[in-house]
Amino acid sequence: MAEDTVSGTRRALALLKVLGAGDSHGMRLTDIASAGGITQPSAHRALKVLMTEGFVEQVDASRKYRLALDFFVLAARAAQSGGLRSTAKPALLRLSSTLSDSIFLLVRNGFDAVCLDRVEGPFPIRTFTGDIGGKVPLGIGQGSLAILSFLPEEEREAVIRFNVPRLLDRGGFDEIGLRMQIRNVRKTGFCSLNTGLIPGMAGVGVPILDSEGRAVAALSIGTLLERLEGDRLPLVVDLIRNEAEGIARQLNPFDPTLRYPTRSLGMEAT
Repeated sequence: MAEDTVSGTRRALALLKVLGAGDSHGMRLTDIASAGGITQPSAHRALKVLMTEGFVEQVDASRKYRLALDFFVLAARAAQSGGLRSTAKPALLRLSSTLSDSIFLLVRNGFDAVCLDRVEGPFPIRTFTGDIGGKVPLGIGQGSLAILSFLPEEEREAVIRFNVPRLLDRGGFDEIGLRMQIRNVRKTGFCSLNTGLIPGMAGVGVPILDSEGRAVAALSIGTLLERLEGDRLPLVVDLIRNEAEGIARQLNPFDPTLRYPTRSLGMEAT
C-alpha cells in the first residue's frame, strides 16, 4: 500500500474518532481539522471519502458533518447487537406479565417520541401513541415527558420552544405547566400523570439513560386510573425503574435505532 494511501486511511480513521466524540448534531470543518490535528484541506478530502462510503453525512445540507447511518449499522453488527427493541423485549414481557398492564417502549425522533414496541395487557386502554410506529410530540404522555425531562438542557430548551404550540393544540400543558412537570420528573426520576386528556386512563414513564445520563428512550405503562392509586404506584415505579436500568446497562451506543427509530420500523422519518 502506497504511503499516501496509508496516510489518507489514518486521517479518515482519526476523523471518525473525532466525529464519534463530538456533538451529535454535527461539527464544523474547522473544528474537525483542529481536533484531528490536520489541515482543513486534508480534513475536507478525508471527509469526502467517508461521505462517499456512507460513514459521514452533512447535516441538512449545512456545513456541519456527523457520523451517518451506515457507520452505526456497521458498528452495531460488529457488537453483535440486536438493537434496542430486541434488548428491551424481555423487560416489556416481564412487566406486562407482572403488572397485567400494557407496556410501551418509546424512543426520541426529533421533536417527537415514537412507539418502538408495546406489549398488550388484559385491560382495554387508549393511548397517545397508538400502535407501534405511532408518534406523539415530546411532552405529551408519560414516556414522552420522561424522555424530554432528561435531555441535555440545550436540547430540552429547543424542544420546549418548538413543541409548546403543538402541546396546546393537543390540549396539553402550557409552557409553565410543562416546565413544572419537567422539574418534578427530574426530581423524582419518573413521570406519573393524570391530566384527563384521556378520561379514566393513567400511566407511569421512566427514562432509559445512557452513560452520560441522557434519555435515549423510556419505558411506560398505560392502564386504568384506579390501578395506579394508593400503595400500588410506588411499587409499579420501582418495577419499571429496575427494568429501565437493566436495559440501560445493555445499550449499544452505536445502535442506529437511537438515531433513526423510524427506519428501524421500516418507516421514513417525517
